[in-house]
Amino acid sequence: MRYGYIKNAIFAAVMLLLGSCMDIANRKTSIEIEDNERHYYPLLAGQEKDLSFNLKNTGKNPMMITDIITSCGCLKVEEGLGAFSIPPGKERLLTFSYNSAKNVGYVKHYITLYGNFEKSPIREIIFDINVVPNAMYTKDYEELYNEEIRAQGGLKTLVDGAENNKGYFMDEDFNKSIHDK
Repeated sequence: MRYGYIKNAIFAAVMLLLGSCMDIANRKTSIEIEDNERHYYPLLAGQEKDLSFNLKNTGKNPMMITDIITSCGCLKVEEGLGAFSIPPGKERLLTFSYNSAKNVGYVKHYITLYGNFEKSPIREIIFDINVVPNAMYTKDYEELYNEEIRAQGGLKTLVDGAENNKGYFMDEDFNKSIHDK
């Protein structure tokens, strides 16, 4: 008789625990983004800038961030960050790397967070910045990209690999090419 009671109690506790875990994503919470809608000082074309935004869960339920989408390929989310959660009353620093080589002039960027927020399933982090080209000549994206390739050792290095990472050849291959001529 006692065994049945304990078994039922354990089953009820497990079901209650599983039910509350599945319900967390449906519980809404509020978020505060510290210093949202920033205006950064101008940056020279080609420079990189690290951006950090403090997110605070101001609600009573855990905050579940399920996805982060950036408005430009020039913004990279910190490595290994996809979905994460923030307990009630806690904060988390969200860091991005911005590459200005892909923009020139005034640019406004949006970082869209998807989660269990009150009023809307999305929240946006917004910032703008002026990317200043070289004063002597305004380069387009292709020219900036080619400079970046050259700085990495050139296109040949990207295709063939660095000198210390070349493949190998066999004596038969060398003999074939001599006899074919």
